[in-house]
Amino acid sequence: MSAIEVDYRFPTGVDAHKQAQVIALGQTVGTWNADFDHRQAAFAQHMGQVLSVATHEGGDHTATVQFPVANVEGDIASLLTMIFGKYSMAGAAKVTAVRLPQSYGLRPHLGIAGIRERLGVYERPLVMAIFKPALGLCAADHAALLQQVATAGLDVIKDDEILGDLATAPTLERLRACRPVLETIQQQTGRTVLYAVNVTGRADQLLERARVLVREGANALLLNVLTYGFSVLAALASDPDIDVPIFAHPALAGALCGAPDHGLAYSVVLGTLMAHGGADAVLYPAHYGSLPFAAAEEARIREELRSRHLFPVPSAGIHPGMVPRVLADYGNEVILNAGTGIMDHPDGPGAGVCAFFEALERAIPGQALIANQLPDGPLKRAIAKWGV
Repeated sequence: MSAIEVDYRFPTGVDAHKQAQVIALGQTVGTWNADFDHRQAAFAQHMGQVLSVATHEGGDHTATVQFPVANVEGDIASLLTMIFGKYSMAGAAKVTAVRLPQSYGLRPHLGIAGIRERLGVYERPLVMAIFKPALGLCAADHAALLQQVATAGLDVIKDDEILGDLATAPTLERLRACRPVLETIQQQTGRTVLYAVNVTGRADQLLERARVLVREGANALLLNVLTYGFSVLAALASDPDIDVPIFAHPALAGALCGAPDHGLAYSVVLGTLMAHGGADAVLYPAHYGSLPFAAAEEARIREELRSRHLFPVPSAGIHPGMVPRVLADYGNEVILNAGTGIMDHPDGPGAGVCAFFEALERAIPGQALIANQLPDGPLKRAIAKWGV
């Protein structure tokens, strides 16, 4: 593909043919008068084209508009400005798909293969935890929690997205408190545990802060991509001094994607744009989790990410009883991410991790675990609390 194709959905009552033409012209060349008629050949190289308009059952429409790659800078920011910038304020319309050339944007620096290589884990899903409570813990508290879950076999832990560089537990202090735990686990067991540190700050400070964190031993980073911007993600992903996986968090996605007839589809923002934006792994809601989310959108996100070898991380309300469903949907190429589902286990966070590993050993994809057929232990206790 040498051009960019975008699908726009218009609700019943909107003249989709007219609006598609408005987008094709208004989001590219715009209008001109007779003074510039001699430049029409140049304008034609930049003008969008309406490829098709389809009417669906129910009366809504999907228009596909093609844009020249020459109109953008190869990044996500200029892409969004072109395909939906000013027009996003023009009324009801939703971007439901964006098809980009494979060369567009960035590929993950590490992605699935690189993260697995760093961990030395190749044949199973990865298990990931979130520090909970999200706020109010000191750096020593984080280290104590990490000790419990890392000893139990955890692969990845991340800061909560809400936790920034706050006075109660500054980011560098958290890392310095947790690093000896990571080093001890490595020395004693040979295992690597990734700690995705939440990198925050003003744009002119964030990149250097990320470099400092990596120099201080951070082996992964978490970024709230939609609040800090795709350009920040690209800068982190392109920096040779930041040789660690970047986990992208979906904070703010609902504001961009949640309305039925406005904004962009979740699969565009958390799938296509993240896949071309430089992330290595992307968090998003699982449709059977604690947030309302469509199974079809989740599937599209998964396939978009995997098409460019990013790790999918279905999240929000994941607990051990859900493992058979996740395996049925994802197989082994997935990160099982749990906050409450690990940290609030009745027998403690370490038991929460053990419950996930026991579920991975016992689960048959798509078949619910049955509590009374399980031996006493972490998994049975987890299912007694959270169900299946």
